[in-house]
Amino acid sequence: MSVRARRLLATAAALAMLTAVPLTGPSAAAAAPACAVDQATPKHQMRAMWIASVVNIDWPSAPGKSPDELKAEYDGWLALAKSLNFNAVVVQVRPHADAFWPSPYEPWSQYLTGVAGQDPGWDPLEYLVRRAHEENLEFHAWFNPYRASMPAPGGAGTDLAKLPANSPLRVHPDWAVPYPVNNAAGRLYFNPGIPEARAFVETAIMDAVTRYDIDGVHFDDYFYPYPAAGQDFGDDATFAQYGAGFATKGDWRRDNIDQLVREMDQRIHAAKPWVRFGVSPFGIWRNKAADPLGSDTNGTQSYDANFADTRKWVKEGWIDYIVPQVYWNIGFAVADYAKLVPWWADVVAGTDVQLYIGQADYKVAAAGQPAAWFDPDELSKHLTFNRQYPQVQGDVHFSAVQVRADRLGSETILAAEHRSRPAFPPAWGPAEPLMFPVITAVRHTGAGTSLRWRPTASGAGPFGEVASYGVYRLDGVTAPGACALADASHLVATVRGTEWTDATAEPGRHYTYVVTALDRRWHESPPSPPRWS
Repeated sequence: MSVRARRLLATAAALAMLTAVPLTGPSAAAAAPACAVDQATPKHQMRAMWIASVVNIDWPSAPGKSPDELKAEYDGWLALAKSLNFNAVVVQVRPHADAFWPSPYEPWSQYLTGVAGQDPGWDPLEYLVRRAHEENLEFHAWFNPYRASMPAPGGAGTDLAKLPANSPLRVHPDWAVPYPVNNAAGRLYFNPGIPEARAFVETAIMDAVTRYDIDGVHFDDYFYPYPAAGQDFGDDATFAQYGAGFATKGDWRRDNIDQLVREMDQRIHAAKPWVRFGVSPFGIWRNKAADPLGSDTNGTQSYDANFADTRKWVKEGWIDYIVPQVYWNIGFAVADYAKLVPWWADVVAGTDVQLYIGQADYKVAAAGQPAAWFDPDELSKHLTFNRQYPQVQGDVHFSAVQVRADRLGSETILAAEHRSRPAFPPAWGPAEPLMFPVITAVRHTGAGTSLRWRPTASGAGPFGEVASYGVYRLDGVTAPGACALADASHLVATVRGTEWTDATAEPGRHYTYVVTALDRRWHESPPSPPRWS
């Protein structure tokens, strides 16, 4: 093909793509062409794994490791995530009133050095966020709001005197509630009914939000603790002081948690509107037998057990995403995955809250689990089932060590059937117009085909900052049509920066490359004019 022909083809292709392929996101949905898309290769989908630090579940794998060892270990988790086409990590940085950063409010976590309150000599959270972004993975900082200790041995249990001297409950012992009492499994909790305690927890968390470039604030399912047989959480005096106007203690407790969630939503978005706030509750809100709005299940109810009115939070728009822990197999009588996912899809329908499903990778081939969990395809069946419900925009997997273990080859199956291509996290919030990138160089090297492009001008609005780029590759020398980028079938990389090497390009073959820009809320620009190799 002559140089002139190539230029004419490039001009025609660029004009066709610029007029036919709009920004992604709510503002452009109505203008998008009707394209057939492959549900197995969506362009936007949350693909995350939890990395738990409490009792050294995932990272750090053991206390007392050197900074270099911990950094290398974390880099390994990011490499695993990238190899399996995940696009986010959810890392626990405040397991129980402690911190993985130099917090002015709470002591250093014992899971770093083995000694609660001991300075590890570096800033783990800075490294965690920076390295995730270098790999173009979203970083969601996972905080446990009210838990303040773990059982002995290894933890303080219910003994305040075993907490570090600067622990908030040592400073404010009147905020502490031991639960269960006189039990080896006992822990200490902040009393959620004390306004000053709630404000302190919010401020301690906001310290990390304001100081670090996190993408999300993430709460798990622990608000009030799960009930222990024969014991009530010891807050009678607090209820007597603050519970006027509530018919029951349960209603008052739910209001306490409502206030935490509503206020965190307000404080996070006032400080950084681009940071998302999400919660991962127990998978059952209420059973239909207890509430006609509930699900067709018969299990523990987070509304009554944890006093977490998660359905209300969605309907009120107090959270940006919800990740119900639907930790049961398809067909499980007490809590059927195939009944809970449609229920949650209905809850988020018509709201701006995104729904991801928490997946129980830890149950695969685990002793005592139902036979379904010994089927290598069980988790894959879950994700296939999710495709029936467009409200389901991704999954979060518990946890990293289980993903790495790949028991029965289940993770290999997931990667092949559901993550064969990269994907961007779901777009959210308003979209600001972005200029398209321009590829400035394509050259062959010993490492593959190297691409460079000109940095894209950011959008005009406050959320239009360009954060990353998507690289698409099509076979041959072609002018990509309007639907060529409708799904991720041609997406080969998502990257930070303005250069990338295609290590999988075959020598002697011709390819067409296109690059798009994405803002911090994962809205996508029009595509660049194509370039060929």
